[in-house]
Amino acid sequence: MGSKGTIIVTGANGGLGSAIVQNILGTPDLASNYTGVYAVRKAATATKLNAALSRAPANHKHETVDVDLGSIADVRKVATDINDKVAKGELPRIRALILNAGYQDHAGIAMSKDGFEMSWQVNYLSNLLLSLLLLQSMDDQESRILLVGSWAHNIEDKRNDVTSAYKDPRYPTLYPGVEALAKGEWSRPEEDPTTNSGFRRYGASKLCAIMLVEELASRIAKDPKLSNISVIDLDPGGMPTGIARRAGFLISFVVMKLVLPIVTEISVRVKPNGVIRAPWKSAADAIRACFEIEAHRGEVLHLDGTSTDLLVAKEAKDEAKRKEVWEYGLKAAHIEEGDTVLVDWK
Repeated sequence: MGSKGTIIVTGANGGLGSAIVQNILGTPDLASNYTGVYAVRKAATATKLNAALSRAPANHKHETVDVDLGSIADVRKVATDINDKVAKGELPRIRALILNAGYQDHAGIAMSKDGFEMSWQVNYLSNLLLSLLLLQSMDDQESRILLVGSWAHNIEDKRNDVTSAYKDPRYPTLYPGVEALAKGEWSRPEEDPTTNSGFRRYGASKLCAIMLVEELASRIAKDPKLSNISVIDLDPGGMPTGIARRAGFLISFVVMKLVLPIVTEISVRVKPNGVIRAPWKSAADAIRACFEIEAHRGEVLHLDGTSTDLLVAKEAKDEAKRKEVWEYGLKAAHIEEGDTVLVDWK
C-alpha cells in the first residue's frame, strides 16, 4: 500500500485524465509512495487508462473504479465505498482529490437519469457530492482538492471570442438562475440549433463549478478540523482531448485529432500558459498544484496553468449567487445530516 496517501483522479480515461495518470506513473515518488484510485465511466473500455497502467511500475498500488457521474446514486456509492476502505485501512487517507472529469454537449442536449442537464450534473453536482462525502477521508493536514476549470466559465474572458457563443444578445449572462441551468431550460437547441447552445451550457456549468470551489474553500477555511485542506481551480487551457467528441466530424476529428495535436506541441513550447496547451503540460500543472507548490489556505487558489493571473468571473465572487447554487445543489444531491464532516455544510 502507498504509505503517503491516496490520489483520486476522475475522468481518468480522458485526454487530460490519462495524462495525469501517466505523470503520476512517471514520477517515482508518486508512483511508489501513493495509491491511485482512477475513476472512469467503464473500466473495461478505458483504453487510454488501461494502456497507461499496463506500463505502471510494479510498486504502484492502484485500482480502477467505475462511476457514472450522471447518476447521483452511483456517485454516492463510489464515495461510500472509498470512505469504507479508508476507514478499514484498506486505502490510505486521500492526499489529492483531482476532479478532472467533464462533459460538454454541442448542438444537442442530454438529460441525466436524475432529471438534470448533463453538463450541469457532471461538471457541478457530482463534484459537489464527491467533495462533501469524501472530506471525511481526506488527510486533514495537507490534502488538496483540485477542480479542473475552464476559461469558458467567464463570459468576459476574451479567449472565448474564438466562438460566437457569448456574443448572442439573447444570452447576456451565463447565470440565468440555477434552476434554469439544472433543468436544461436555458440555451436549448430549439433556441439555437448550432454548437453554441451546448458551449454556453458547458460554460454555465463551469461557472457553477467555480462557484462551488469558492464556496467550499470559504467553508473549509472556517472548519475546526479541515482548515488545512487547500482548494485549487486549475484552468488547463484549450487541449486536443475527447471532450469535443459529440461535435461534428470537422471539430471532433479533423480539428481535435489532426490539427490541434500538431499545433499544441509547437505553441506550448513558445508560450507554456498560452491559449492552446498539450495534455501532458496541463497534467504536469495539475500535479505541480497538488504536490509541488506551497499550500494555499483560506481561499481558492486560481491557476491558469502555472500562472496566478486567471480572470475569475464576477458571478463566482457573488456570495448570494454562490449560496443559491450551493443550497440548490444540496437539495438536488440529497445531502443530509451525517453525509459530510464539514461543519458548516448547510
